[in-house]
Amino acid sequence: MIESVLFWLAAAAVAAFAAALVELGRGGRSLRQLHLLPAADARSMPSVSIVVAARNEERGIEPALRSVLGQQGEGIEVVAVDDRSEDGTGAILDGMAAHNPRLRVIHIAELPAGWLGKNHALWLGARAARGELLLFTDADVVMKPDTVARAAGHLHREGLDHLTVAPRVIMPGALLQAFGVFFTVMFSLFTRPWKARDPRSRAHVGIGAFNLLRADTYRRIGTHQAIAMRPDDDMKLGKLVKKNGGAQDFVIGAEQISVEWYHSVREAVRGLRKNGFAGVDYRISTVIAATAVQLLFFMWPLVAVWMTDGWTRVLYAVAVGMLLLMYAGSAAAQGSPVWHAVLFPLASAMLVVIIWNATLYALVNRGIEWRGTHYPLDELRANRV
Repeated sequence: MIESVLFWLAAAAVAAFAAALVELGRGGRSLRQLHLLPAADARSMPSVSIVVAARNEERGIEPALRSVLGQQGEGIEVVAVDDRSEDGTGAILDGMAAHNPRLRVIHIAELPAGWLGKNHALWLGARAARGELLLFTDADVVMKPDTVARAAGHLHREGLDHLTVAPRVIMPGALLQAFGVFFTVMFSLFTRPWKARDPRSRAHVGIGAFNLLRADTYRRIGTHQAIAMRPDDDMKLGKLVKKNGGAQDFVIGAEQISVEWYHSVREAVRGLRKNGFAGVDYRISTVIAATAVQLLFFMWPLVAVWMTDGWTRVLYAVAVGMLLLMYAGSAAAQGSPVWHAVLFPLASAMLVVIIWNATLYALVNRGIEWRGTHYPLDELRANRV
């Protein structure tokens, strides 16, 4: 009986990985690269307001903001929102604004009820913006000078309402890099970003590092007010565009945009605690299902190949080979060392820890803690999109 169960589980793993490899291969090849897309003509480029929310970002905000201020195009303004910072962020922003007419700074002293801090800051920044296009980005994102011009050109040529660009993610250490690759694989399989451009598909996407929207579309879908209590505001912004019939696309921007994500495993576990549970819409059943998938398909085959025999062992060996091929393909696409594939099981285990840490923290504390503010779980759950 046990042998039969293991055999069919191995067969299911091979079938699932074969389907995943085909999906990732076809989807990945269909995605366009931002650095290969022509920039908008300087005379016809629409005005762009780049909105940056910052809280306690003194460590990296100056080089990031300088790259934003250096974007090509005459009709570009930058609205930086200092969200109750307790460090030198506000002073840095004011000092930069004094020497750059492109930059306007908004300081927030108090957070109104019913808002997450970042979402409120982005909403205020968008209200003050004057551009035809709105680019929401983070305070640690570094861009090449022609990034916005290329993105705006693609949005205009394709008649898009929303364009998301995936950055190159920088993380130190082999384990964190392996986790970044594994996270990208799972994110891609879960969201299928290559389907975002298909109006018949419900697939949608959004990344906080680079969400470019038409200003009138942003207002039409309800602005950040519609997702005021969503820690996964970037993805839900993309969902709102798709739900309201907007045209959306996703391109790879690793040659144009970079961001330092987390600096240690501990920082990653703590940082993703704010949105790990939100990412599954606060459903414990989904957390349990996701854990079962990780254990049975991404971790168990690496053990089973040594504990089984016959055709069951052969199938598990094929499954492990497919796992390594899936990782290697994603690692190569991201410029990460392929040998990190040996850390695949640790990266998978790390994702399980992160999901359960976020879930248990939210349940035990009846909410999440994000940048010094507690947000009640009932209010978070009530903001469904």
